[in-house]
Amino acid sequence: MEGEPPNNALTEYRFCDLTPSLSQPTLDALTEAGFNYCTPAQRATIPLFCNKKDVSVDAVTGSGKTLAFIIPLVEILRSSSHTPKPHQVLGMILSPTRELGIQIYNVAKPFISTLVNVKPMLLFGGQNVRDGITKIEEEGANLIVGTPGRILDIMDRMEKFLDYRNFEILILDEADQLLGSDSGKKTNSIITRLPKQRRTGLFSATQTEEVSELAKAGLRNPVSVRLQSASSKIPSGLHLEYMVCEANKKSSQLVDFLTKNMNEKIIIYFMTCACVDCWGVVLSQIAALKGCSIIPLHGKMKQPAREKALDTFREISSGILLCTDVAARGLDIPGVDLVVQVYMFVHRVGRTARLGRQGRAIIFLLPKIRSAAKKDRDVMDKGVRAFVSFIRAYKEHHLHFIFKWKELEVGKLAMGFGLLYLPKMSELKNRSLVTHGFVPAEDVNLAEIKYKDKSREKQRQKTLNLEKAAQLQEPKSNKPKPNPNASVMRKKTAQQRRASQSVDDADELDRDYRALKKLKRGAIDEAEFVKLTQGKDSL
Repeated sequence: MEGEPPNNALTEYRFCDLTPSLSQPTLDALTEAGFNYCTPAQRATIPLFCNKKDVSVDAVTGSGKTLAFIIPLVEILRSSSHTPKPHQVLGMILSPTRELGIQIYNVAKPFISTLVNVKPMLLFGGQNVRDGITKIEEEGANLIVGTPGRILDIMDRMEKFLDYRNFEILILDEADQLLGSDSGKKTNSIITRLPKQRRTGLFSATQTEEVSELAKAGLRNPVSVRLQSASSKIPSGLHLEYMVCEANKKSSQLVDFLTKNMNEKIIIYFMTCACVDCWGVVLSQIAALKGCSIIPLHGKMKQPAREKALDTFREISSGILLCTDVAARGLDIPGVDLVVQVYMFVHRVGRTARLGRQGRAIIFLLPKIRSAAKKDRDVMDKGVRAFVSFIRAYKEHHLHFIFKWKELEVGKLAMGFGLLYLPKMSELKNRSLVTHGFVPAEDVNLAEIKYKDKSREKQRQKTLNLEKAAQLQEPKSNKPKPNPNASVMRKKTAQQRRASQSVDDADELDRDYRALKKLKRGAIDEAEFVKLTQGKDSL
């Protein structure tokens, strides 16, 4: 055999050696893309799928699963006896996230282009649904790639327009996530609308009960492909590390770690979008990290911003990506040296040490940002939001036997987030969590902390001046003072009024959390948020 496999992640089998033989257009596309040798997942899966077998593939992340289903899909469509009309759907690939869907679509395009009259269509949330419908009406859609929510929406809206009678093949990538609680109903609804006489492939790095049940009930002549022996669950090139530190020291330890690894390409995973926003602001103000690319990415960003962030991080040789699970399963980001998990282990080490390469993963196990919070109100606000979102996400974590709620050291955690004060939360007011270790900032007037952004500070000062003017114009009276928010409440809905007004102790428990949600969607500004969460005297 000519040549040798370039690394131990590949087998000695070339794509041209597979049986049944791949078509010449597919082999040419593989060669042009630089793919010559098969990974174990590709070597085991492609022949089975091409022989009309349904497959359930359980393989370690970074094992080449995408090509393992794209190549059979293309070969099955090429051998189809049907010449598709523009609106006849022959195949579908479901992805749990937009980013993974886009990646699959881009990998598939050069192979799909070798087929005659087969039009691929990418569908995911964040796009205008009307634009998607118009594009399908005008251009057609023979192969649909995308997320379950948007695909199901399109299927509902175009029920009489799209034709599935000649449907050939369905792929579920990261099947365990597609069949989980969030996407399971949508995925199953899609499956029930497709013809049963089809080829189906389930691909996942994690085997779950849902995947096993679907494999038993929904696949015909299924073959199970397992490539996760005890020795292969962790890639050979991956070095796992951990650092034990108190919650109030994690922030300083993280900054120290990053400054020592500034020339590396690093992904840092956080539990919530608010945590990503908070650290994006904080790290950009650390003098030692000046010149280092710091790129936030999470699911609440607009789609163009998400795509730009991911593309930018893919292209740079060193830098830091701050993200949630939106950049987790399935994404192939070249050259990642380090995966860091600061506040929670979220099993995302598979973004490094892929396809035989070397990589490291470190988790930080059980002042910081305060100086930045004192200089910029935006840091203070984002720190509070990040803290509240983390507490609530931690409480809802499904691994309660590991991440024990009652043992969470909230006081030290708040110090680690650089909070100047503890927000009023039901979890803290009921004393279900210990706040020992938190020291309020007594050397600063919270009302005097300004935004570095001059336009935001100007708006805040304008709001404060209007409130002061309104107070001076109020006639003196022995009557009880009216609710200062009353004029605002009259213009809001009943639900918003209930969330904003001052209430008795029982209702006050969740006031701050609701205020945070209103601030994030723009229903209130920062000044109103501070007034609602800290009281009038702090303004």
